[in-house]
Amino acid sequence: MSWDPDIYEAWFDTPEGRYALDREVLLLQEVLAGWPRRKRKILEIGCGTGLFLETLYQMGLDVTGMDRSPEMIAAARKRFGNRAQLHLGHGENMPFSDNEFDYALLWSVLEFADNPEAMLAEAARVAEKGLLVGFLNKNSLYYYMNIRGTDSSMAGAHWFTWCEMQDLVRKATGFAPTLARSVLAGPMKTWKPTGLANQLNAHLLPPALGAFVAVRVDFANMKPLTPLFAWKREPEMG
Repeated sequence: MSWDPDIYEAWFDTPEGRYALDREVLLLQEVLAGWPRRKRKILEIGCGTGLFLETLYQMGLDVTGMDRSPEMIAAARKRFGNRAQLHLGHGENMPFSDNEFDYALLWSVLEFADNPEAMLAEAARVAEKGLLVGFLNKNSLYYYMNIRGTDSSMAGAHWFTWCEMQDLVRKATGFAPTLARSVLAGPMKTWKPTGLANQLNAHLLPPALGAFVAVRVDFANMKPLTPLFAWKREPEMG
């Protein structure tokens, strides 16, 4: 799927888009809060125009981004200047060494990947300590009331349920999710910063409820669930 950076950014300038972005940033900060950040390196796979790289940078991480779209990378470079390393490439086959980064982030990108499992496995290969995955929840009110049955580009994405994402993470990385939360429990017409709608959508919720879910997967001091053949990792011993 091809994205126009101007159209992508324009969505976040709408009232609903601004509200959704604020909730996603809060969610990202929450699930990342348990990780050390000073002098730690994070790679965002599918970084787009760098909206969430900006949040990671402000949280004190050394940031690197990769995207398969030249237009998106150009927009990210315009945003960041020399504050981030930015690369053009595919997340399923990245030119980085094993464990080159402390962490990797896949934020609303697996839905548009040709091979989500391969992308997750590759992210696990280059990240030494853990992954963050943000995804669109197929079992949400937003999907059923705003997306399903439409001809929008979002309807063509691969939406995951929470159960499907848990299985995918385990299969691709050999580790179980450590922490998961969601936001935006209501349909899009309720994405407002006031009233009962805000009470519904603003709070961090269990992962099965909201339109957008964030998952943290810790590798450090965790034992793999199954032997991993695609890549090698010696689990750290506490």
